[in-house]
Amino acid sequence: MVYLDTHLVVWLYAGFLDYLPSKVAHLIEENDLYVSPIVLLELQYLKDAKKITKSPADILSSLQKEINLKVCEKNFHAVIEESLNVHWTRDSFDRITVAHASLNGNKLITKDKTMRAHYKQAVW
Repeated sequence: MVYLDTHLVVWLYAGFLDYLPSKVAHLIEENDLYVSPIVLLELQYLKDAKKITKSPADILSSLQKEINLKVCEKNFHAVIEESLNVHWTRDSFDRITVAHASLNGNKLITKDKTMRAHYKQAVW
């Protein structure tokens, strides 16, 4: 089980596969892929800001078909409790994304250097 950060979801949807390091491509091919539900909200923020044109539902539906992407259904209260331990950022999106992955020590694929510096299971 591997979690994907929001920017990676956007890249995969857009077909930017050449941007992915081989290690990341291998992880995507060999694992069950999940996103935190907060990724859907962040995608909506990006759409509202006109940084992307497709809805979160369109992106999710496409990636569900293409790579069997799933939305994590871990207990929300447990995720929020875990996010209270993420002191290195005030970004709620990042806190909750990391908390989803860290509840069970799962890998998180992210290009974000800050996430990788603070969450030992974050990879790029």
